[in-house]
Amino acid sequence: MVRTIPVVFMALMLMSPALALAGPAEDANAAVDRWSAAYNSNDPETIAKNYCPDAILLGTVSPVMSEGTQAIITYFTPIKGTGNKNAIDERRTITINDNAVQVAGFYTFTRMVDGKAIPGPSRFTMLATKRGGEWCIAHHHSSPHVLPKN
Repeated sequence: MVRTIPVVFMALMLMSPALALAGPAEDANAAVDRWSAAYNSNDPETIAKNYCPDAILLGTVSPVMSEGTQAIITYFTPIKGTGNKNAIDERRTITINDNAVQVAGFYTFTRMVDGKAIPGPSRFTMLATKRGGEWCIAHHHSSPHVLPKN
């Protein structure tokens, strides 16, 4: 038993750096991934929970800024129960500080139109901020991705 204690202690010491590797960039990217999963639920309230209460959304298909939780719910209401999906294709992350991270990239929305899946390549930027110990999206801009001509 006495020999077991040093072995267990050493194992815990070796494992502890792995726990410390998560930082602002990883946490912010996890928030972006939660947003994508929430979008895939097609539930506007679930999607809106990923945004800060005073967030600003410049939606892919919106002519106006959606500011705050209720406006964001309203923006996403048309996708309720549609089966639309989102997949993040590529991203870059810039850590501003321990409480703010900018994520930019490309994602594909797949919209169901007359029972057919129609891909909508888009690009995005999100500013994720840490508030009260939780990460939320403070700003989100999305627009169609202009693909190169062949």
